[in-house]
Amino acid sequence: MIISNQQDNEMEHLNKRIQTVAVLGAGAVGCYLIAGLAAKLGENLWIIAEGSRKERLKKEGLTINDRQLSLCVKTPQEAKGADLLIVAVKYGSLEGSLDAIEQIVDDETIVMSVMNGVDSEEIIGHRIGMQHMMYSMIKIASERTGHCVRFNPEVTEGVYFGEADGSLSWRVAAIESLFNDSGVRFHISEDILKKIWAKYALNISMNLPQAIVGCGLGGYRDSAYVMDISTKLKDEVVAVALAVGIDIREEKAASFDSRTVSPKARFSTLQDLDAKRHTEVDMFSGVLVRLGKQLGIPTPYNALALDIIKALEEKNDGRFDYQ
Repeated sequence: MIISNQQDNEMEHLNKRIQTVAVLGAGAVGCYLIAGLAAKLGENLWIIAEGSRKERLKKEGLTINDRQLSLCVKTPQEAKGADLLIVAVKYGSLEGSLDAIEQIVDDETIVMSVMNGVDSEEIIGHRIGMQHMMYSMIKIASERTGHCVRFNPEVTEGVYFGEADGSLSWRVAAIESLFNDSGVRFHISEDILKKIWAKYALNISMNLPQAIVGCGLGGYRDSAYVMDISTKLKDEVVAVALAVGIDIREEKAASFDSRTVSPKARFSTLQDLDAKRHTEVDMFSGVLVRLGKQLGIPTPYNALALDIIKALEEKNDGRFDYQ
């Protein structure tokens, strides 16, 4: 019987368990995973930081859902060889984080990028090798205020992950074993690329219109114009996804349920603008416009959304606020 290299690799790692996890990025997304894994992993959960940020996190910890967590904080060099690295940085910080990622990863490290968007795996994989990447996405309802993070467990779906080819590999089994009996909700997906693109469409169509208008989630229910912007933005994502071979036309549109989500709810892009932080619009409409140009797909609504939100960032920076 001939055993392929892939089969041999699967057999070799059949009973491998993830013992150590490094988390790069302790914002709203990273904190959900930190809170969920802290009790199970203890000192084997490593938060990556350097310099004064490392000292602050060691001293102050994190406050997540009103619970104070003490942290094991390591530099990238100290975390070398972690079994699993979870990347949860802001998109604008990703390029600057690649050196740290490279320092953490060894031959056996699995890397999950739970960032929004559709290209972070390729950006990271280009530096360290795509063989390390486990495709993933996360759906949480969270908000950060200063050093405190709150997420709503009632509407938090958790992490979706899977191999790009849909196989149920030893790596999938190892991550499943890690998340079992932890506080992290998870779903194994045999069609993870479609899931990632569907969430990308959801983020663009639900994050950006309310950020432009400055309204809560109820605007999609109460204003036909806000909903029309949302629909046109999503249609452009669907067209680009089809051009790269991913069909999300049948994915359900987001619905507004006032029983579980307040009409005042504000998603991450508007939260960033409210706090005068720079947004992740480059990851949303910026990437889509670039892909559209490469593929010959018009994306005028996303191009306009990109310009408007970039202008709002400049206004927040004081570049042209003349009041």
